[in-house]
Amino acid sequence: MVPGGDKPRTFAVFGGTGFLGRRVVRHLAARNGTVRVISRHPERGAVVFRDETLHLEFVAADANVDSSVRTALAGAFGVVNAVSLYIEGRNQTFHSVHVDAASRLARISRECGVARLMHVSGVGADRRSPSRYIRSRGEGEDAVRGAFPGATIVRPTVMFGADDAFLTPLVGLLRRFPVLPIFGRGRTLLQPAHVEDVGEAISLVFEQPEAAEFYEFGGPRILSYADLLRRIGDYIGVRRVLLPIPFSVWRALAFGMEMLPHPLLTRNQVELMMIDNVASAALPGFKDLEVEPDGIETGLANIEENNRRQSGRF
Repeated sequence: MVPGGDKPRTFAVFGGTGFLGRRVVRHLAARNGTVRVISRHPERGAVVFRDETLHLEFVAADANVDSSVRTALAGAFGVVNAVSLYIEGRNQTFHSVHVDAASRLARISRECGVARLMHVSGVGADRRSPSRYIRSRGEGEDAVRGAFPGATIVRPTVMFGADDAFLTPLVGLLRRFPVLPIFGRGRTLLQPAHVEDVGEAISLVFEQPEAAEFYEFGGPRILSYADLLRRIGDYIGVRRVLLPIPFSVWRALAFGMEMLPHPLLTRNQVELMMIDNVASAALPGFKDLEVEPDGIETGLANIEENNRRQSGRF
């Protein structure tokens, strides 16, 4: 139960049907009572959580409209902004989602008397970065803290879990191709975190009498990208040749792919692979919340289980 007595509180999760958001919803509902799953398409929530007996409310809201956000937040004790954008479109840009909408949500949360605001960003966020994506993450953190001074910024490392866009594609590529092109020389350091652990940790932050300003959540191991691929290969029983490709070539390929309706690679993904993705030891993290994080073996086991089910062998 959150600080302030035994009375159940209402939590509002923007992006509550997304990859991380749905985990945050489940953990908050299991611990604290009622959770509002807020999105532009609330009917998706009924599908995502159709088999679960949780106290959930599905609420439609547009983060670009003040009145819509205000209505969605009425009476909420805690708010989580788990909205993110990975591919820009005609109507949405990194800045409009990570800065403008995030700032609006923070401002209206303060005006509505919300006690706790949790803003999900990412390790490596930097308002000085030449990358539009990374820069928008850093600018978004500043905007949120400016609009809601007591807000908590949560920065996960790259996350894995069921239906992820990280481990699952890598397993597929390693199974199919004897030679695998890699980013640069594969030396970028990664500290993958299980999305379930991040969702649990966010719910636990709300139970702290005083939350820290920043949390960074990273998994139990730090691996270079090349070592990560080798570890995955060992787990699934394959040995592949890793072919280094310069980042300049990857950027050019990503630029061309972004012309497609559903690009397999974007420039922001390439830019993220150019910097280490490791949680800071100087900031609070899983250990401070007594969460024992799972390694990638948990994600790989889930992928293998899903493959067996789909092939009829389970």
